[in-house]
Order: sequence, then structure tokens, then C-alpha cells
Amino acid sequence: MPDETAHEKRRETGDSAPTPGTRRPGGRTARTRAAVRDAVLAGLTEHGYPGLTVEYVAEHSGVHKTTLYRRWKDVEGLVADALDLAGEDSWTPPDTGSLEGDLRALAREVVASFTDPAVAVSGSAMIAAAFQSERAAVALRHYYAERFARCEALVERAVERGELPAAPDAETTEAIPATPPSDTASGSAIDAGALVRSVSAPLFFRLFITREPIDDAHADQAAAVTLTAARAGAFTTGGTVDGSSGAAP
Repeated sequence: MPDETAHEKRRETGDSAPTPGTRRPGGRTARTRAAVRDAVLAGLTEHGYPGLTVEYVAEHSGVHKTTLYRRWKDVEGLVADALDLAGEDSWTPPDTGSLEGDLRALAREVVASFTDPAVAVSGSAMIAAAFQSERAAVALRHYYAERFARCEALVERAVERGELPAAPDAETTEAIPATPPSDTASGSAIDAGALVRSVSAPLFFRLFITREPIDDAHADQAAAVTLTAARAGAFTTGGTVDGSSGAAP
């Protein structure tokens, strides 16, 4: 295990673990943070959240345990920051040229993430940790909120192609809010967040509630259901599916 002295020298830089859900421009080196993240994932995979310890992370990351305690405080902090780091990647939603293709590709990515042996166990372990740690749960919510926010582009493209209706009083389709507009807002808009959540929801239900297997057939089914609902206006705020006033169900 490396000597602590080199790490102690960086204490004066103000290098501390970020609050989950925030993005940190600099400070702790990417190499150190990635090594800690990898050790946390390995520990969750091997022992689960209850068996994960700071000592395990120190041994498998090469970062001295006193550094871990100083910067991450405890196991909760380690798990939360590992999730936060996962959300800083360059992932973008599929762009197949059609809403149907994008939704199908998105759903199949969910299936691959939880069936590929190389990544499935660690992903499931992170979600399991969120049921046992409030800080991990907050970090997980931030992680998926970021993912769904990136998927707004998928809905924007569908509106631009004419696959989904634009707000009737909108002059442009440059901005489609991910959350419903306020009660005072006029017209309607597509709740992009609700639309993309609809794709993954039945897959996550099978994975973590009923514990049933999933495959590409289930992914395609989830995408088809979401596409049908979107075309019917189920995710349009400011009016119900039948065109009456009020919020969409």
C-alpha cells in the first residue's frame, strides 16, 4: 500500500469529496478517484453493501485508509461518490433517425446493462446499496436524473421530425421541458422525463421487483408501448389524451 505522505501533501488544496449530484471541476486526481470507484464496485460485487468496508477499498484501490476516511468519511460517502463519478461519463442517448428506433435502442441498452456479466453485477449492487443507505439513494436519484435529462434530446429530435406534436403555441422546438410546466403556463409540452422513464420502468420492475429475466423481446415491447402512448399524447402536459384540459395522466 502506498505511503500516506504523498496524499497528505495534497490536503492543502482543499481536495474533498463532492456532494452527491454535483460536478467538481478539479481537485482530486481522476486516477485516484477512479481507483477508489473501481474498488467500491468490486467490493459491492463481492460482498454487497453490508460487507463493504473502508479497509477493503483501501486495499484494492491503493489509497491509504486515512485518506479515504478524510475525504469520503465512511462507506456511504464512498458509494455515493462512486455513483456521482459514474454520472460524469460522456454517454448520450441513441440517435437512430426515428423515435421508434431510439426508444428500442434505449430499452435494449437497459437490458444489456443488467444482463452482460461484465457490468450487470456491479450495477445491481449499486441499486441494492441505495435501499440500505440514504446517501446512496440520493446519489442514485441524481445519477438517473442526469441520464433522463440527457434523453431530452431524443424527444426534441422526434418533435423536430414531426413524429410527436409540438406545443401548439410554441414558435420553436428548441426547448422541451423535462418536467410539466407550471399551472400558469399556456399551451402544452411533452414531459420528456416521463416518456423516457416509461421505457425503462417495466424492465426495472422485472429486474428488481418480480426478479424475472429480461431480454431484447421485453425491451422491444417496452419501447412499443411507450411509442404508442407518446403518439396518443400520454406524455403531453397541459391537456389529457382526449384533448380536454388538465394534466396528462
